[in-house]
Amino acid sequence: MTLCIGLTGGIGSGKSTVANMFIEKGVPVIDMDVIAHQLVEPGQPALEKIVALFGKSVLLDDGQLDRKTLRELIFAKSSARHQLEQILHPRIRQEVQQQIKAVESPYCIIAIPLLLETNQQDLVQRILVVDSSEEHQIERTVKRDLCNAEQVKSIIHNQIDRATRVSQADDIIDNTSDQAYLQEQVDKLHQTYLDIARTKP
Repeated sequence: MTLCIGLTGGIGSGKSTVANMFIEKGVPVIDMDVIAHQLVEPGQPALEKIVALFGKSVLLDDGQLDRKTLRELIFAKSSARHQLEQILHPRIRQEVQQQIKAVESPYCIIAIPLLLETNQQDLVQRILVVDSSEEHQIERTVKRDLCNAEQVKSIIHNQIDRATRVSQADDIIDNTSDQAYLQEQVDKLHQTYLDIARTKP
């Protein structure tokens, strides 16, 4: 059985950068965000359920999901977030499990942004947390998403706190320095995971 590493971290912590570094090493990365995007493409049953629940205001003119409107809806009302999760999470889990079965490498990375918030630890054997300061998170997210700092702070405070996330980690990548240091940490973990996978019963 393939060793599954759960990659997680707060918004703007650098999870995608780390995931890409593993991909460059030939490690399969199963990305829950990518799967979630695929599940809400026009014509997909999940999108139809979302529209039935929230109304056509969550659609753009071309029939694509209006993520900005939906995001505002679910952050304004926690019950709406719960309803959205009930539609998406079972479908995402099913697809992740299918992709794990198809992996032929010694280990794979499963990128799960809200791994701890959604209690999906059962999907993985180890938890890898990309840790960063709140200042770095805000700076990166504002630059990437062209949003304001207050919106990012609100998202951060809706996620599990940094100390709790780190306390749940088997492995931690510190993303408060430069790319070279980030790469060095990924290199070491890659070897560690290969060693663990070889000795795993």
